[in-house]
Amino acid sequence: MHSSRKKYIKLLPFTLILLIGILFYIGILRFNYPSSKKYPIQGIDVSNHQNLIEWEKIDKTKIHFVYIKATEGGDFKDKRFDYNWKNAKKNRFFVGAYHFFTFCKTGEEQANNFIETVPIEQNNLPPVIDLEYGGNCKLVKSKNELISEIKIFENIIHSHYNKKPILYVTEEFYNDYLIGQFEENMIWFRDIYKKPTIKDNRHWDFWQFANRAHIKGINTYVDLNVFNGNQEDFNKLVE
Repeated sequence: MHSSRKKYIKLLPFTLILLIGILFYIGILRFNYPSSKKYPIQGIDVSNHQNLIEWEKIDKTKIHFVYIKATEGGDFKDKRFDYNWKNAKKNRFFVGAYHFFTFCKTGEEQANNFIETVPIEQNNLPPVIDLEYGGNCKLVKSKNELISEIKIFENIIHSHYNKKPILYVTEEFYNDYLIGQFEENMIWFRDIYKKPTIKDNRHWDFWQFANRAHIKGINTYVDLNVFNGNQEDFNKLVE
């Protein structure tokens, strides 16, 4: 009995670590809990991976804005974009669209794909360019070539929608390509472990702080985000 008890005590820390890991994995626990007082304007970003969203069930007192995946690369359109766009607006969320920028298509091709998909409408949030390695093509372009293609995309989108695109970035991609670049664009920084600290001390405007959250109306994991500003600042984005 005594030996069994000692063995149990030794195993207890490992069991607790495993349990905590599982709770993080399934989204019951997360690393970040940004204060709603400090960051009152919070939102989600969604795509077809969130399946058929019941928009009317999402709590608008907690979720204020939504970014919806529209396109990827030169010819891919998210199959749920039209549904999500229509119903998010119907339920009076602030809505914007994002494009997943791929390394294997030109900036012009990708911009045309986005423009063909996302309408110009009043009170839209600025377009977002999603820049990351995960799920992307093999990178064969040089650093300067890739930055040039992103700039082409950014210029076309800015001109078409008359709103400067926001750059969604991972820390790795930002450090590799964006230090000292696109200094007039707002930054949406992904860090699911801690509050963003950008290498060149650049200001961040949006923060994706969780990627495995659960909210009513969505039956899968969903990303959570905050806006780094007040209501007046936010309103300027949809003017």
